[in-house]
Parts: sequence; C-alpha cells; structure tokens
Amino acid sequence: MAERQDSLFLRAARREPVDRTPIWLMRQAGRSLPEYRKLRERWTLVDIVAQPDLCAEVTLQPVRRLAVDAAVMFADIMLPLRGMGVDFELVESIGPVIERPVRTPADVDALAEPEGDEAAPQVIQSVRRVVAESPVPVICFCGAPFTLASYLIEGKPSRDFSLAKRFMFSEPAAFDRLLGKLARVMARYLAAQVAAGASALQVFDSWVGALAVEDYEARVAPHTRAIFQATASLGVPRVHFGTGTASLLESIAATGPDVVSLDWRVPLDAGWARVGTERGVQGNLDPAVLLGPADLVRERARDVLRRAGGRPGHVFNLGHGVLPETPLDNLQTLIETVHEGIPAGVG
Repeated sequence: MAERQDSLFLRAARREPVDRTPIWLMRQAGRSLPEYRKLRERWTLVDIVAQPDLCAEVTLQPVRRLAVDAAVMFADIMLPLRGMGVDFELVESIGPVIERPVRTPADVDALAEPEGDEAAPQVIQSVRRVVAESPVPVICFCGAPFTLASYLIEGKPSRDFSLAKRFMFSEPAAFDRLLGKLARVMARYLAAQVAAGASALQVFDSWVGALAVEDYEARVAPHTRAIFQATASLGVPRVHFGTGTASLLESIAATGPDVVSLDWRVPLDAGWARVGTERGVQGNLDPAVLLGPADLVRERARDVLRRAGGRPGHVFNLGHGVLPETPLDNLQTLIETVHEGIPAGVG
C-alpha cells in the first residue's frame, strides 16, 4: 500500500514533483483490447461487474498490456441508481434506457437514498477484489448530479437535453431536490468505494457542457460542490470530468475538485491557467487522434506535454474515452511517448 500511495499517478494528482508524467485512459478497461472483446462475447457489462473475479480481470487487463499508471474500475455511472429504485437497461450502442423516467415532482420524491454500500453492493465487492490484485492505484467514480439527472429525466441519452432543461426551468424546486438526492447518494457511494480501497475518485459530469454558465452556477454547481465537500476528508485525490466545458472551467474549479479534467477543445496550458495552478489538471488529447498515424499520435502527445511544462499536477489522459476502433498499436505508442517525455532536441 505504501508503494501504491507513492505512485506517479497519486503524486501528480497531489501536485507533487514526479520523474515523468503519469498516464491512464478513460475507458481503458475494454473497448479496444482483444482480450476484453473476447470476454464480452460471453458476458454483459452488468454480468462482469457482478462477478468480482471477472471484474478484476477486465479492470487489470490494460494495466498488464499497456503499463498505464492507474487502474479505473470497470463499472457504469448508472449502477448505483438501482439502489435508488430506478430500473434501467444498458443497451448496446445506445446506452442506459430508463424504464420509468423521472418527469414529475412525485417521481423525484419517490427516489430512495440508500447508504453507499447499499447503492451498488456488487461494485463495492468488486472494488475490494481489484484493489487486492492491482499493482497500481485504483480509481473509482460516480456520475455527477446533473449528468445522472439528465439520464433519469430524458430516459435515454440525448443530444439537446430538452426534457431535462424543461424540468429544470419549469420545476425548479423538484429539480433542486433531485440533484440534492443524487449528490447525497453519490457522496456516500464514493466514500464506500474509498473504504473498499479506492486510491482516487472521479466525478463524471459528461453532459454538463450543455448548460449555460448562469444555469450551471445557480442550479448545478451547489450540488457538485456538495459532493466535493462531503468527500474532502477521505484523503484521496478527486477529479472532476466533463466535456464541452470550455465556458465553465472557472465555475467547475470553484466546486472544489483537486484535479480538473480538460478536453481537447481548450489548450492544456490555457485551461490550466483558468482553473488555477493550485489545482491539478488531467488531459487532454483528442481521442480521435489515436485513429490517425503513429507520427501524429507522438506529435500531439508531445504538444500536450510541452503545454504542461513539467509543472507538478499534470496527469496525462484523453479528453474523453478510448474509441472502440482505436488501433492497439496507437495506444501503446501514446503511452510509450508519454513515459519517454519530450526527448532532447525535439521541438
């Protein structure tokens, strides 16, 4: 455990000096790995998470093959919603589909608020197994209140979030209660994952970039802030992840994460200046770059490293998850390039 706490990833997340930049990739546990695809011929995501041995295997596959500096739990942000009484199905190529979407104040009030280890007990059990076997820190996560509320209200993934926004504007008190419930449950869920051995936490607000700044600050940020306040005493680094957030970076930083994940729509150095050098940053290569030639992967990775400038607090990652069609060779090229740093004489 002492060696894990002194790992490159955790030191960087704590803004301590490191010999080289650590790297992990969102959706590294699967998607592009042939060994994962073979398992998925037999098992669904829910099946894998429900079997701790299998979940540990999938979570650790990229650690063994790619030599990334952290393992991220193989799970889904929707799973703890089952403990709140939400029935849903994870549909291939679509995403979560809610059986009975939340559309009224009464629907909000009907949602349960389970304790952390009761929200998704199968995930907590799997975390313990992964932590016992992982040679690197294990990152656990939850969905942020707005992103989870978007799924609950829309009933499925959305492009414009019109139903979620209509509920936010037309039923502001119920919307506030909904995000409050989600924040409390997710904070407990994160605490349970740390109790099970998680070394770091990430809060996924994947869809928050759909909001205007004033709506984020007035209606969403207080609940995101509540999660970071509730988890501040856990003693682990906490990352905020979002996409399309260029207009929200200062507001996101003000909610209290230790590390802010930047996507590729903002240069890393400019984004870091906006969230503040007192916080770490994570990112921010465009995952689509990995679909191009290896030389481009190396060039863009080195550009991110140059923009980080060797300052303590940078964790290399993609601006979003690994795309399923990503060539394995390009993943390996990216990780090797980041581990090498910028060679002398390379501009």
